[in-house]
Amino acid sequence: MEDVISQGLIVGILATGIRLATPFLLAALGEMFTQRSGVYNLGIEGIMLMGAFMGFFVTWRTGNIYLGILISLIVGALMGLLMGIVSITFKAEQGISGIGLYMFGWGLSGLLFRLYVGAITTIEGLRPVKIPGLGDIPYIGTIFFNHNWLVYLAYILVPISWLVLYKTTWGLKVRAVGTTPEAADTLGVSVDGIRYQCLILGSMLAGLAGAYLTVGQANMYADYITAGRGFIAVALVYFGRWSPFGILAGSLLFSMADSFQQWVQVLGISVPYELAVILPYVITIMALAVSFGRVWAPAALGRPYERGTRG
Repeated sequence: MEDVISQGLIVGILATGIRLATPFLLAALGEMFTQRSGVYNLGIEGIMLMGAFMGFFVTWRTGNIYLGILISLIVGALMGLLMGIVSITFKAEQGISGIGLYMFGWGLSGLLFRLYVGAITTIEGLRPVKIPGLGDIPYIGTIFFNHNWLVYLAYILVPISWLVLYKTTWGLKVRAVGTTPEAADTLGVSVDGIRYQCLILGSMLAGLAGAYLTVGQANMYADYITAGRGFIAVALVYFGRWSPFGILAGSLLFSMADSFQQWVQVLGISVPYELAVILPYVITIMALAVSFGRVWAPAALGRPYERGTRG
C-alpha cells in the first residue's frame, strides 16, 4: 500500500509540475525573443494580467473559449506595441517603461474586473486531451499525455523557438540586432523593425500565458492571479541563458518545486504553511545563485539604438 501511495504521489507531483510550468514557458520564451533583440520587458506581469482577464471575460460573456484566447493574444500584441512605441521609437529607459506597463496592466485588469464582473465567477475552461496510445501508457501517460492543448503547445514551442532562433534568417537577424545593432543596420536590417516584431511576439505569448491561468488552469479570474509569474519568467530567461532549452529546465525546476509544496499541503504533511509556499522561490533563487558559467547576455540588451551612434 505504501508503494502504491508513493507511486501515486510521485506521478501526481510530476503531472502537476508539467501543467504548472506552462505559463512560465510561454512568457519566458516570449521574453527570450524580446531580450535577444536587445529589449527587456519588465511589463510581462501586466500583460499576463490583462491576458488573463480578457481570456476569462470574453469566454464568460460569449461562451467561446477560443475567442477568449484570441482576444488575449490581441491584447498582448497591443500592449507590446505600446511598449515598443515608448521604448523603441521614443527611446525611453526600458526598465522604467516596463514597470509602467506592468502597473497599467495591473490597475486596468483590476478595474475592469470590479466594474464588469465584481465577484469570483467560474467558467468552463479547456479540457484535458489524452493523446491516443501515449495517454494509456502507465504513469508516463498520466504525467505527459493527459493535459489540455495549451500545455502541449507550450512544450512544442521550445524546439520550435530553438529552430527559429538558430536555423532561420529571421533568427539570425534577431541575434544580430541584439548583439551588434550597428553592424546589422549596415547590412540593411531594420533594427527597430526587428525589435518591434520580437516585442509584439513576446507580448502575445505573455498574453497567452495569462489566458492559460484563467481558461486552462483556474477556470476563473481573481485579482493578481498571476502572483508574480511574469517577473519569475524574466528571471528564468537569465537562468536559461537566453536559450529555449535552458528556459525549459528552469521552468520545470520552479514548477516541480511548486507542485511539491502544493501536494504537501493537500496531504496535510506536518510542514509549516509559510515554508511550503516559499520553497519554489528559495530553490529558484539558489539555482540562479549557484548556476555556473558566464552569463552570455545579448550585448545590446537594454540599449536604445539610434542610427549614426554607437552603444
